[in-house]
Amino acid sequence: MSVLNRIASALNRNDEVPNQELAKELVESGDSVGIAELVAALDNPSKAIRNDCIKVLYEIGYLQPELITPHAEAFIQHLHSRDNRMVWGAMTALGMIAPLQAIIIGQHLDEVQRVTEKGSVITQDWGIRVLAAVSAHAPEHEGRIFPFLLNFLQECRPKDVPGHAESCMVAVNSANRAQMVAVLEARLPALTPPQTKRVQKVIRQINHD
Repeated sequence: MSVLNRIASALNRNDEVPNQELAKELVESGDSVGIAELVAALDNPSKAIRNDCIKVLYEIGYLQPELITPHAEAFIQHLHSRDNRMVWGAMTALGMIAPLQAIIIGQHLDEVQRVTEKGSVITQDWGIRVLAAVSAHAPEHEGRIFPFLLNFLQECRPKDVPGHAESCMVAVNSANRAQMVAVLEARLPALTPPQTKRVQKVIRQINHD
């Protein structure tokens, strides 16, 4: 039976439980054929089907990212979708596999950076994680990515600084830590006490490492 018969919209469901259950079953069975069918359906004319499929795929990524790593190029392609749900869903999927597919994602930095810069809050959250992971796991791209991360931290809304700082930590190394700390310390005066506490924790971890 086609996996498309088991997604939420095919069952006339408005909740995500069928998609989550399908993801778990595909992980347990290691069904690469079913996963490939979901990836192909990301181009389906039906918005409901597309949205269900990307949901199942990134849920698989949460559970076992290796199963969706062969489809990195497809997720990158859907960063150009006119459907915002597809854009942030694709970026979420990339976030699951970025440490494993840093080289392939690194070949599309212009697209990833552009979508991250212009995207919705969720797209930006996952885009920063993707870029930080690529910087960490494909060091040849650090020279392009790390300045982008620093600039993003300088320009983003104060309330977003703690989360993005935490996401960027994986990209910090002995050669660039001073730059990161300087940017984070410069943002502290604009933060609330809870936000400040989180960022100071990041700074301590960076300096300790």
